[in-house]
Amino acid sequence: VKIPDYISDEIAACVMLKGFTAEYLLHRTYKVKKNQFILFHAAAGGVGQILCQWAKSLGCKVIGTVGSDEKIKIAQENGCDYVINYSKESFSTKVKEITNGKMLDVVYDGVGAKTFEESIECLAVRGMMVSFGNASGLVEKVDPKKHIAPKGLFFTRPSIAHYTVTREELVNSANTVFEAIKTNKFKIEIFKKFQLKDAVNAHEDLEARKSSGPMILIP
Repeated sequence: VKIPDYISDEIAACVMLKGFTAEYLLHRTYKVKKNQFILFHAAAGGVGQILCQWAKSLGCKVIGTVGSDEKIKIAQENGCDYVINYSKESFSTKVKEITNGKMLDVVYDGVGAKTFEESIECLAVRGMMVSFGNASGLVEKVDPKKHIAPKGLFFTRPSIAHYTVTREELVNSANTVFEAIKTNKFKIEIFKKFQLKDAVNAHEDLEARKSSGPMILIP
């Protein structure tokens, strides 16, 4: 993919995978609409920070969940109108309150096992459950009778490979991401830079969950 002149190498290194993921989730897996409530789990994470900003710029009302109070501010600073700490309270109860009982047309869930059942509760009739990750473990079983049939839900398990099948799809996705950066639909804040010789320190920080944003290695 050709990187435009207005995208620095450092930003390109940070945005490709996470930006492509946000692009297909918002524009192709489920095309969001202005004034629509959406729920995104792990809103303070890498994909979450991009997607929630982008969704906000498209006019969505963004509900984000986080796993700790320390991450609430990060989610708020990255586009979330409402932030729920799911380790402290029921996020489905809060969603019902926020939407005045109307619930949601779409839930984006990259957390997996820990949030799946309650995510289903958050959906309105004919809503879409987008299960795109498993940070807390795999969703072991999706039961059509239990999970799908009661509200006629749609369920999808997308990955970036499904949305970059052809060269044209890959380039179009990249161009959409680059244009979004150019027009300030979202911003990338590099959390920390490491010299390549210090790569072990970067891995240690990742393993210790010390990062709240992208980290890059500088050759």
